[in-house]
Amino acid sequence: MAGAARKKAMETLGKSMTEEVQRWGCMKQNGVSLRYMMEFGSKPSLRNLLISAQFLHKELPIRIARRVMDLETLPYGLSHKPAVLKVRDWYLDSFRDLRLFPEIKDPNDETEFTQMIKAIKVRHNNVVPMMALGVQQLKKGLDPNVDYEALDEIHEFLDRFYMSRIGIRMLIGQHVELQNPNPPPHCVGCIHTKMSPLEVARDASEDARSVCFREYGSAPDIDIYGDPNFTFPYVPAHLHLMVFELVKNSLRAVQERYLDSDKVAPPVRIIVADGIEDVTIKVSDEGGGIRRSGLPKIFTYLYSTAKNPLDEHDDLGTADTATMAGYGYGIPISRLYARYFGGDLQIISMEGYGTDAYLHLSRLGDSQEPLP
Repeated sequence: MAGAARKKAMETLGKSMTEEVQRWGCMKQNGVSLRYMMEFGSKPSLRNLLISAQFLHKELPIRIARRVMDLETLPYGLSHKPAVLKVRDWYLDSFRDLRLFPEIKDPNDETEFTQMIKAIKVRHNNVVPMMALGVQQLKKGLDPNVDYEALDEIHEFLDRFYMSRIGIRMLIGQHVELQNPNPPPHCVGCIHTKMSPLEVARDASEDARSVCFREYGSAPDIDIYGDPNFTFPYVPAHLHLMVFELVKNSLRAVQERYLDSDKVAPPVRIIVADGIEDVTIKVSDEGGGIRRSGLPKIFTYLYSTAKNPLDEHDDLGTADTATMAGYGYGIPISRLYARYFGGDLQIISMEGYGTDAYLHLSRLGDSQEPLP
């Protein structure tokens, strides 16, 4: 883009940034289904990459503008917490980058655009821990006698906010992956058309076990049951994240319960079932369960006692996002990942015995993205 044109655009955008965000935030979002992403990406011709870039050039500013508007109108003064202001600035910067990018007309524009949205994705890497830090900053200032059920509004905002973030990252990741000249077999962007849920569950369980080993010096066994030949189209990275969270929680519960016991810790069991509509993965443990009164709390963002990785890092850019579970967001965020492609996560507990988590994944792949 000619320097003069960009400079002029910068000036006009600076003046009317707030109006521009309002204008784009009121436009209609366009959802995409897993099946559509798969069919569209199965032949990543130059023409298709151009269409995809043009779609994102219009769609991403709408989604990002909505989040900026949300971030500026949060209750209890959450909008003014330093961590939340930082997140808002990231979103504003990304909105500005997208709006300043000229119309995408040819493969060169598309290549440049792809580099830019890649940078946007990196800019937003630490949004989840940074928002968690904002919530912590808010809680420090709140009356400890306040019933946090009253913070439903913040919980609903975070559900919307993180769901939207999953969508934005999926769309960017999918477009970027389609550029890969040598994709792995059966992969269309981030989607694996013949993903074995058993295999992904096994990998995720091993990762969770190594975390447990690192923390406790030992870990319960994990038994996995299911058809090793069964495959279906899904995003392996999403499934890995969800199973990792569930198994890690189960391992921790069992480990804590049997820490000072002479008995051998019972294994965590994973069962993969393939139905017509859903693929369901059940993670069962005998870790003592959760009180019925405590069950709703496991899906909120406001109760975690765990340490936020960003607290320990002065340089906010260096926090390792793999410690996601470290601040108690693993379960509610896993449920959002499941719901993103039309599935769900349910947790059923027997206090005094253990917990069963049911992860439902829609097998049909034709449900539209939820668009908060």
